[in-house]
Amino acid sequence: MTLEFPVEDLRATFPALVNSPDFIFFDNAAGAQIPQCVLDAVTVHLVNCNVQRGGPYEKSQQVDAAVARARVSVCDFVNAYHPDEIAFGMNATSFIRLVSLAVGQTLGDRREIVVTNLDHEANIATWLALQSEGAQIRWWRIRDDGNLHVDDLLPLLSSATRLVACTVASNATGSVVDVAEVAKHAHAVGAEVFLDCVHYAPHGVIDVQKFGCDYLVCSGYKVFSPHMGFLWGRRELLENLPTFREDFIPDKPPAKLEVGTFVYENVAGMDAALTYLATLGERLSGAPPASRRACLIRAMDEIRAYEQVLSLEMIRVLQDAGAEVYGIRASGRVSERLPTFCFNLRGISPASVAQEFARHHIGVRAGHMYSPRVMQRFGLDPETGAVRASLAHYNTMEEIHRFEEVLHRVR
Repeated sequence: MTLEFPVEDLRATFPALVNSPDFIFFDNAAGAQIPQCVLDAVTVHLVNCNVQRGGPYEKSQQVDAAVARARVSVCDFVNAYHPDEIAFGMNATSFIRLVSLAVGQTLGDRREIVVTNLDHEANIATWLALQSEGAQIRWWRIRDDGNLHVDDLLPLLSSATRLVACTVASNATGSVVDVAEVAKHAHAVGAEVFLDCVHYAPHGVIDVQKFGCDYLVCSGYKVFSPHMGFLWGRRELLENLPTFREDFIPDKPPAKLEVGTFVYENVAGMDAALTYLATLGERLSGAPPASRRACLIRAMDEIRAYEQVLSLEMIRVLQDAGAEVYGIRASGRVSERLPTFCFNLRGISPASVAQEFARHHIGVRAGHMYSPRVMQRFGLDPETGAVRASLAHYNTMEEIHRFEEVLHRVR
């Protein structure tokens, strides 16, 4: 980090952190907190232009403008080629299913779909459902370090591979996947790549051009925004994608992908969340920004660097307490993970551990984290699973040390 990360200043912009100073939010993988500017954007929309798009009057045109503005912001955030490659909707899961239904109609001779046991179940079950359409599932499985290795993917790829579906980062182990390598090898056999970027989005730079993927989904509630989702896809692929739409909806992106009326005020909130990140990047650059994209890159690079410092301390704390950590534990590999930790304490149920943390005003989660196959891979009962502590860029070393105190009491 070239400048000291301004975590205390940033915390002051999050009402939930200010209003609950004694509570520690270590459940950010289940949803991040929201800065005041995002709340303001949602309120302004609901007060001033809570109407439907497409009308000739000013308030309706304001909604059209807000959606268009958000589309450009998300385009910058993911480094899309064109804003029309961005579609808004309810959540990432619904977009995964929309694309999977379309893929199921266009399998042809390529009937094999690669899925992983690292993913959130949303990016597994939606593809397994295509078996009734004749799809054949190939499993890319994680190793003992809780991550996917591209060497294990290569034998699964062939001229029959239609698509590889995988996560950019695990919402359970925090492992980061080398998705650019995934795309390189998948494209070499003519397959497409679908990425779930929900968990990675608040922690690092998203670049669909460098990733080399064909589709990517995110959910706003992980990126300091209200609940909403967006899909990015290569324009030529989206144009050919068979989708459900009413006859009066244009058969072109993004309209053909935005089924029904989505929540406009939350899209306005997503736009504001990206402005928050761009403003942070401008502040940390110490120089006039070259572009909004450059500001976003700077913000996410600095967030990533700061969170690696937090991750190193969390690894130490968990190891000192004798916790079993699932996933990458070596400090020298901290760049391969996010500050998301699944762990267990010997002889104590995950639910009991989470409940004890709750008594001390620390929010962590217990269970399968919607990734039951990860739990099974580590020999855990998916029903009870593990404890997860998941941090964001507004968390602090002091909070980790409070967590450490409670962890030792529980042990």
